[in-house]
Amino acid sequence: MKLIYKLHLSFGILLVCVLMLTATFVYPLLMDTLINNQREELRSQGSAMMELVNSLPVQDLTPSQSAAAIVQPAQEINRSVDALLIEPNRNILFSTMTEAQTQTWLPLIEQYSSHNQQGLWENGQEKYIVETLTSNPQNLGPVSAVTPATLVLSTPLSKVKSYQSELFTRMMFIMVIGGIIAFGLSLFITKRLVTPLEKLKLELKKVEKRHFDEVQLIQTGGEIGEVAQSVHHLAGELKQYHHAQRQFFQNASHELKTPLMTIQGYAEGIRDGIFTGDRADNGLDVISSECERLKGIVTEMILLAKLESEDGIFDQEEVSVEQLIDKTVDRIRPLAINEEVDIRVKYEVDKQSKLHIVGDSEKLLQAVLNIMSNAIRHASHAVYIEISEQDGQVQIDVIDDGEGIPDHLLPQLFQRFIKGKNGETGLGLAISRAIVERCNGAISAHNGEHGGAIFRMNFPSK
Repeated sequence: MKLIYKLHLSFGILLVCVLMLTATFVYPLLMDTLINNQREELRSQGSAMMELVNSLPVQDLTPSQSAAAIVQPAQEINRSVDALLIEPNRNILFSTMTEAQTQTWLPLIEQYSSHNQQGLWENGQEKYIVETLTSNPQNLGPVSAVTPATLVLSTPLSKVKSYQSELFTRMMFIMVIGGIIAFGLSLFITKRLVTPLEKLKLELKKVEKRHFDEVQLIQTGGEIGEVAQSVHHLAGELKQYHHAQRQFFQNASHELKTPLMTIQGYAEGIRDGIFTGDRADNGLDVISSECERLKGIVTEMILLAKLESEDGIFDQEEVSVEQLIDKTVDRIRPLAINEEVDIRVKYEVDKQSKLHIVGDSEKLLQAVLNIMSNAIRHASHAVYIEISEQDGQVQIDVIDDGEGIPDHLLPQLFQRFIKGKNGETGLGLAISRAIVERCNGAISAHNGEHGGAIFRMNFPSK
């Protein structure tokens, strides 16, 4: 099932569950609330009736008139309320019910008043909400000069149930309308969320088929937008990697094919007797030299593959930058003397600060040696090594005063088998990049303002 349908189904089930829970818990709660409100209303009306009779000029009223003055407010306020005023001897002072109804209430009053004056009373097939109040004999005047009278106010429970049904129906109608609106909004929001995902899936299909040039950036916001940008960036990286791999195989085949053809040519010439004497000896020397060259290329290719894939060949330790530079200068000095290039080291920080980085000391030495040998081959007179520290980063710059790096080589300088003028195998800078990055560093190259190339390595300071 598609994600959009799952979201719609989930939200629909959630709405149904909310409506069912609301109906289950709110419906009985609504009944209890209405009953309690009705009781409060009956109690308030009864109290108002008793206060009214206390304010009457009782000496001028007959008992029936006093009783009528008591129950009349009930009829004016709520027509569904029945009132019955009786004395303990069952003498009916006043009743808003018919005589037959009044006679059915008399035994109920005796039955319920003995143990439960308030509550739900059953009279035949009907239930009633009942409140009873007892008058003060001294304040009722002609109504009862000696004994207290009991005022019984009642209203049918069916009336409350009708209010409950009507109110619950309206509430459920409002909730259903709200649920429909919410579901509509969820459809809109879900579509806004899922549509970019569907487009993103199509772009990933292009990546799967290696159609990197066709991958488009999905314009959307939030986390999905970040994922879309990552996919677009990934497609660009894969495109470059795919191009680099294809170029690598082309360059590798060329680098390996040339010495092999030379070896094959001399070997066949010696075998067939074409090369004899000094020419045969010279051919053997060429074969030996080309074999050494092949061995060097294969060794560097194996090293580069290990640097990019294996973890166990790196020994992470604390490396002194000063010692690293000193070892590099000592080992590269013969090449510098042979090329008549001066090496100058400059610390832009206090040499006593003892800068340290974390990495494999031997492999870092090899990386810096590769960069230094490349700089010496292209320098005119001098190579400068500048060491500085800024924002917790140790920066090592190797600068030569040569012609600089051709613009067309800069973007692919650290790729395998990319060689400039006087280059050897084209793997040295690629090996240096792999070592620096495995030591959590970064390496870059650019041309200086006044000519010459600048190779920059940055490492987190220890």
